Amino acid sequence: MDMQPTPLPLVTDNRRRLLVFSLLMTALFMATLDNQIVSTALPTIVGEFGQMERFGWVGSSYLLASSAVMPLYGKLGDLFGRKYVMIAAVVIFVVGSMVCGLAVSMNTLIAARVLQGLGGGGLMVSIFSINADLFAPRERAKYQSYSSLMLMASGAIGPTLGGTMSDFFGWRSIFLVNVPIGLLVLTGLMFLLPYRRPARQPKIDYAGALLLAAAVASVVLAADSAELFGSLVSVQSAAIVATGILCAVAWVVVERRAPEPVVPLSLFSNPTFTLLLVISLASGAIGIGLVNYYALFLQTTTGLSPTAAGLLFIALTGGIVCGSLSAGRLIAAYGRYKPFSIASTSLCLLALGLFTQVHAGTSIVVISAILLLHGFGVGLGQQVPILGVQNAAAKGDIGAATGAVTLTRMSGAAIAISIYGAVVASGIARLGEIVPGVADIEQLTPKMLAALPAETRQAIAETYSHAFLPLFLTAAGIATIGLIAALSLKPVRLPRAGEA
Repeated sequence: MDMQPTPLPLVTDNRRRLLVFSLLMTALFMATLDNQIVSTALPTIVGEFGQMERFGWVGSSYLLASSAVMPLYGKLGDLFGRKYVMIAAVVIFVVGSMVCGLAVSMNTLIAARVLQGLGGGGLMVSIFSINADLFAPRERAKYQSYSSLMLMASGAIGPTLGGTMSDFFGWRSIFLVNVPIGLLVLTGLMFLLPYRRPARQPKIDYAGALLLAAAVASVVLAADSAELFGSLVSVQSAAIVATGILCAVAWVVVERRAPEPVVPLSLFSNPTFTLLLVISLASGAIGIGLVNYYALFLQTTTGLSPTAAGLLFIALTGGIVCGSLSAGRLIAAYGRYKPFSIASTSLCLLALGLFTQVHAGTSIVVISAILLLHGFGVGLGQQVPILGVQNAAAKGDIGAATGAVTLTRMSGAAIAISIYGAVVASGIARLGEIVPGVADIEQLTPKMLAALPAETRQAIAETYSHAFLPLFLTAAGIATIGLIAALSLKPVRLPRAGEA
């Protein structure tokens, strides 16, 4: 049977297309930056509002909301056209950012972060889906590498940028800066991005969207059980897991009967799609989820200040840049993405193995080299899941497929952040009691740590070094799962423009 040729790009004028792409990259950087930028400003926020017990929810609420709505945005783009869905996501994100910057309490800030996340999740999915309309599969590989680069670079520099802006302009600036940027993106897209009306009649699967959002939220909440309920295994966490399972089962039943399911179950009949979801989940866990913990590891085991530790992320970001741009060009030239997924997970596994050998006295140069290696590995494979699922899905399901793979990446990050936090907290609680002269090791800030005697600083560094060992082993286990999935991929070749 003859296959249909690849449709013409949404924008044929190259200069206008690059301008639209630049606006999309600005929006992507803005949305993904808010995953990490808040981390170094949180102590300042808690100092103003109090309620330390809700510390983690300022970050988790954004991830939870953005992950839950990603599949819905992808499907809405397929049904109504991506332009106005993208514009709606920008508006919601900008309004959420404004409310965050004007928050008067911790509860207000958390609620505003949920609103911001509802827009941020739509931004990420819509951007990757619009890329599929702008570029043919081969050419898309090159430009998708820039998208992946923005995704990872924003996560890498977020902690440093958040701390700097908080110091100079106050913590509210990290949210309010999104307002002028968002308005610029909104204006540009309204005038430059064409509207392509989908051929089919819109039928929204409200029940499927709600059940999938509930199932995803249950997974993230269950992973956060250690912080919410004091233990990963508790009555409350068991109830959340049970609720998630029921929602997932109900979602499958609903999707089988829905005329326009949020995520068509037929996608899962393609083993490539399922394997790429596993790879995306692992990618989020070892690429995005580890960023905050690298910052904590560097500050506690080397004695570096937050600013100096942030500068070391240049090695991680530099590796991501080199890996992502190299992979994008090579995939565009040869059309094969499987080798890059294998190389990516292998290098990340090697880097995590090397981190298990790092101790309190390890040279900064050695640590920088490992960060560079890890970044290069992450960069090599970042665009593979999105390229793969967009190639595997039917044209009318590209948005839904993109939403699913973006959801798994962010869910992987959110779940991993919670698991890593529980692992490190368990290690510190077990080992922290043996540090003499320190009442509560978890309450030590970098400034307080620098004022302690050299012997005490060394003891604390060794304690954190031992506590991080199981974290690196856990991340290595996740990377191994990703490598197995990458090895199982079929050797698919992406078509050029106009090819079958």
